[in-house]
Amino acid sequence: MICNFEDFCKELSQCGFSMGGENAKGIYSVISHDRTDRETGDSPIKWHTGDPQTDPWEWRMRVLEERDDIAYAKVFFRTSGYITKEWYPLFYSVRRKGETFEDAYESGTVSQTAKQIYEIVSGREIALHEIKQLGGFRREDNSKFDRALVELQMRMFITMCGRAQKVSQAGMAYGWNSTVFTTAENFWEKRGIVLPESDPEESFEKIRAQIVKLNPDAEQKKIIKFIKG
Repeated sequence: MICNFEDFCKELSQCGFSMGGENAKGIYSVISHDRTDRETGDSPIKWHTGDPQTDPWEWRMRVLEERDDIAYAKVFFRTSGYITKEWYPLFYSVRRKGETFEDAYESGTVSQTAKQIYEIVSGREIALHEIKQLGGFRREDNSKFDRALVELQMRMFITMCGRAQKVSQAGMAYGWNSTVFTTAENFWEKRGIVLPESDPEESFEKIRAQIVKLNPDAEQKKIIKFIKG
């Protein structure tokens, strides 16, 4: 049973990947509803309490800030998920197929808005509010901006790397935390890992086999969508 952050990281390291919430989406989630005390029916895991040990909402940032072996972003079914350093290159291989962002844009598989965002993020770590400011995105652009941001994460061109507050002219932090993004390559290079080139088909089969191991009842259509994005 997952009782705290350390349990979660240990389990995730063994599994390799997981949906970000309790809903397994037909694939697998480390944080699932069935992880309860069998005697009491209760779970020590409580969402949105702010407790860094038992609140999974806090864990998504803790893995980025405290560990060097776990990535978290909107990578599965256009929603959040975790991938460890051992498995990330395999998903990266399947999603990218050796393409650079320029290759993808020239082939027409990413949007103009995604290009604007990627060019701002490339080569740095930058908060969401700064991306909007530098890109000149307005409130009426929110819908296409959000779609493009998810698109870039799903294709593994960018990923989350932490959080930051806005800073006033006097240098004082204020307001809610904002998610910080960087390129997938920069995220792992800062953790001492260069993403290797792998065969997409072999990578797909290795991930598929692990999914079936974690969830023998997983449907083939969902497996394909989970892996390919």
